[in-house]
Amino acid sequence: MGKVLESSLWRSSDFGTSYTKLTLQPGVTTVIDNFYICPTNKRKIVLVSSSLSDRDQSLFLSTDEGATFQKQLIPFSVETLIFHPKEEDKVLAYTKESKLYVSSDLGKKWTLLRERVTKDHMFWAVSGVDADPDLVHMEAQDLGGGFRYVTCQIHNCSEKTPTAPFPGPIDHSSLTVQDDYIFFRATSANRTKYYISYRRSEFVLMKLPKYALPKDLQVISTDESQVFVAVQEWYQTDTYNLYQSDSRGVHYALVLEDVRSSRQAEESVLIDILEVRGVKGVFLANQKTNGKVVTLITYNKGRDWGHLRPPSTDMNGKPTNCEPPDCHLHLHLRWADNPYVSGTVHTKDTAPGLIMGAGNLGSQLVEYKEEMYITSDCGHTWRQVFEEEHHILYLDHGGVIAAIKDTSIPLKILKFSVDEGVTWSTHNFTSTSVFVDGLLSEPGDETLVMTVFGHISFRSDWELVKVDFRPSFSRQCSEEDYGSWDLTDLKGDRCIMGQQRSFRKRKSTSWCIKGRSFTSALESRVCRCRESDFLCDYGFERSPSSESDANKCFANFWFNPLSPPDDCVLGQTYTSSLGYRKVVSNVCEGGVDPRQSPTQLQCPLTPPRGLQVSVRGEAVAVRPGEDVLFVVRQEQGDVLTTKYQVDLGDGFKAVYVYLTLTEEPIRHRYESPGVYRVSVRAENVAGHDEAVLFVQVNSPLQALHLEVVPVVGVNQEVNLTAVLLPLNPNLTVFYWWIGHSLQPLLSLENSVTTRFADTGDVRVTVQAACGNSVLQDSKVVRVLDQFQVVPLRFSRDLDAHNPNTPEWREDIGLVVTRLLSKETGVPEELLVTVVKPGLPTVADLHVLVPPPRPTRKRSLSSDKRKRPGRTVYAQMHNEKEQEMTSPVSHGQGVQGAIQGNHSGVVLSINSREMHSYLVS
Repeated sequence: MGKVLESSLWRSSDFGTSYTKLTLQPGVTTVIDNFYICPTNKRKIVLVSSSLSDRDQSLFLSTDEGATFQKQLIPFSVETLIFHPKEEDKVLAYTKESKLYVSSDLGKKWTLLRERVTKDHMFWAVSGVDADPDLVHMEAQDLGGGFRYVTCQIHNCSEKTPTAPFPGPIDHSSLTVQDDYIFFRATSANRTKYYISYRRSEFVLMKLPKYALPKDLQVISTDESQVFVAVQEWYQTDTYNLYQSDSRGVHYALVLEDVRSSRQAEESVLIDILEVRGVKGVFLANQKTNGKVVTLITYNKGRDWGHLRPPSTDMNGKPTNCEPPDCHLHLHLRWADNPYVSGTVHTKDTAPGLIMGAGNLGSQLVEYKEEMYITSDCGHTWRQVFEEEHHILYLDHGGVIAAIKDTSIPLKILKFSVDEGVTWSTHNFTSTSVFVDGLLSEPGDETLVMTVFGHISFRSDWELVKVDFRPSFSRQCSEEDYGSWDLTDLKGDRCIMGQQRSFRKRKSTSWCIKGRSFTSALESRVCRCRESDFLCDYGFERSPSSESDANKCFANFWFNPLSPPDDCVLGQTYTSSLGYRKVVSNVCEGGVDPRQSPTQLQCPLTPPRGLQVSVRGEAVAVRPGEDVLFVVRQEQGDVLTTKYQVDLGDGFKAVYVYLTLTEEPIRHRYESPGVYRVSVRAENVAGHDEAVLFVQVNSPLQALHLEVVPVVGVNQEVNLTAVLLPLNPNLTVFYWWIGHSLQPLLSLENSVTTRFADTGDVRVTVQAACGNSVLQDSKVVRVLDQFQVVPLRFSRDLDAHNPNTPEWREDIGLVVTRLLSKETGVPEELLVTVVKPGLPTVADLHVLVPPPRPTRKRSLSSDKRKRPGRTVYAQMHNEKEQEMTSPVSHGQGVQGAIQGNHSGVVLSINSREMHSYLVS
């Protein structure tokens, strides 16, 4: 059915010689969903379980390496558990409902920390970096739907208590906490920015070279206070560029271009770069250029790269005829999907210098060729060992290498070597051929016992086969059994990263067990510094060897705006060291230090170029009285002898020196609304440059009212007016949406004229945008074929109460409509009164055509009653006032409700009655 219905748990305490089946719940069918071993105390184990009878999940807890388990019910479904890196009883639990719980007693009691947490983006405090070991870093969704980076202490964590180390939103699934660093990205206005914090300091932008425009960024390594990142730039599709940082992880230099990448399921990215375990600073990478993939190696964290040397003979002793520079060794750098097999390249911390990989000889890497090669001197020399790919397991610090062919057919033979792959023996590990699923050894320990597990057929249970190499070795190794090997790079240089390193190697004639206490490092000696220990900072890819190189390095500074100040910037001369820095983790001492070279070179005086002025925060629309921070930057040119003339547009003028050197912003306030032209002129004797910025200073919009005639005729010109408070703000843009159109009309004026071609109700919407302030109002216009407009005038008394605001005019229009409806008997829905702006107060009465109704005509005269205090007069052309009491029937049309040829109607309304209508 595609679903696991039962699990069985087996335990061995004698290296796999015998197994005992554990009964977690007698009589209850149990399914083990996940299995976790505490990294700081392997005696403590947590099983995540579900059963057909339990509604909730449960945990089984062990403190004796699985000899006994205690059941603990939990009210949530576990997605994953994360043990504390130092304190063995503290565990985080992430649920399938995106909730994060914590336990301080190995899962007996749980406390909810936070809801809406992003999967795989929650982290315990890092020892030695976070001051509080109980701190939890997490990416969580806020109530508005955005994602934030928050932290909280496990004993005091709720929606109200977490701290937000970064104030703004971050991109989903981008938070990473790793060693000294915290990374995330934030996208706004279709621009993605990458942020970093070093040892929990303030977040700053990661500064790549100017024209590196990343589509994606992956953190490769954060070892030894340095960050390696792979960046997919705007022009790349299946490759990434590798960058190396300074110690704070802020500034980055390119160390290798076009590293091959591939996209896997769930959009995860695999990048063909591998950190060789056991020897710091060594990386393998597959570079793809012109369609060809080649394997490169570095011994100094990316400063220098070289091809892998091919062996002169193959595994059978025949010449390979592979000669550089046309032919090299290339390796597949793939990770295995199965956690119980080694992948295509195998290295181990406890076996330094030992690398086994699958690949081929030739001008490029060939996908279908997976011959096996080995090196025991960290890539200096290689030997072919197999013609097909094998799964590899290192035992006893690499003292025994076990290998089983990676194939889809059943096997009964494994191969092993006790001399680092020089010679190989075969062993029948089973009498019946087995489909091999993986290889196991005791986690975290260096033993000579391994387990091969697999199945005889696809319908059979697993078969576990113990392979014990201990009987082959009669004794423990002593010092006499070891020799040494020296780490060298491809050129044979022993001084790598400022030191000479030697490692213990068991002699090929010594058949002995290295044991758990074995350490491979023999000695390390610091080297005297050479020019090759230094890099030209931020983008220059090789060490300077001449004055010409120094000038190139210097020139590179001016084309990279992220380069820091140097001696040439600060004076008229500079040394050949300018722009140099020691490679991070290089420990050389004394000797040559090009940063302190006595050689003096004349500093070329260059004109300022690439001058820029901006507002910190990038907003150029501000409010009166608000602090504005102007930042001035300069990409090229001397800054010491340059003067900067600054004009902020409101009368403030000043001259600065060192302005772009200190990067101190200019703080200013604009008191009055307006548009201000900010200009900066940078000038020295070699030339000048200028930058201009326009700043909008606007008070926020307070109110917006759309004025439009509610009734118009077909194809009749109609005016749409937006009334704003405050009146006439500077540079307001109006967006007009008419009907169902998604495309607005834009105007800088507060009114537009339009026509409506069809009858019906049309919605008109206007938005006013001024700086960061946006308001909206909307009205419905009725478009008709027939209606009558009667102009109205009011007595002068009303003018005294007219504040000339849209709201007042609307209310008066409603009052007049109600009065006229009562006086005439015409339904209110057929009368619309529009009071016009300005004085004297006048209005238009729109009399609409009623829908046809099959009703009998009747006179209104019998229903007509005069109401005391409310007298309606019609002023005729002959200026004679007469009371408007003419009987009209509905069937004669509403137009007849007001007899005669009218030039206007005068309404007399006393203030008390008007007030009662306005407040009712």
